[in-house]
Amino acid sequence: MKNLLLLLMAVVVSSTAVAQKKVGGVTLPATQTFQNHNLQLNGAGVREKLWIDLYAAGLYLDQKNQNAQEILNADKPMAIKLHIVSKLITSDKMVEAVTEGFENSTNGNTAPIQDEINQLLGFFREDIQKNDIFDLVYLPNKGVVAFKNGKERGVVTGKDFKKALFGIWLSNRPADDGLRDDLLAPN
Repeated sequence: MKNLLLLLMAVVVSSTAVAQKKVGGVTLPATQTFQNHNLQLNGAGVREKLWIDLYAAGLYLDQKNQNAQEILNADKPMAIKLHIVSKLITSDKMVEAVTEGFENSTNGNTAPIQDEINQLLGFFREDIQKNDIFDLVYLPNKGVVAFKNGKERGVVTGKDFKKALFGIWLSNRPADDGLRDDLLAPN
């Protein structure tokens, strides 16, 4: 009986280890559920600048996909998780980085979605601290639901906005080429 219990514990521990991914000193879950949509970790990596880890990111999809264009064009549930791992990230720096990301992902054509961008930037204007977690979740027929530390902050509508938002990390001009590759890499 004791051996059976030890074997059962070993199976539970080993399956838990596979159910997560450690990046940038934090552990990202292998699956996430948002409003009855079960999403799986597609890939994960770290956003770096000048050799400093800024945040760990995970891309969650309903099924694994390595094609950035398909992901950007899909009208399916998806999420990006940003786990802040640096004290250097402030709300001003996050707003600046996200604004630059939208410029790059839209090739400078932010005018059609500027109101939506401003709405999202508002979610980053309150104080940001190390270990804050942002979940930006696209739900078809609803829009992008923004969460900070598990609390819903608001919803930004529009598929064009969703495409530009996820394009910050997945477009041909991503925030970080290495992070883009990691988000699209199979786990």
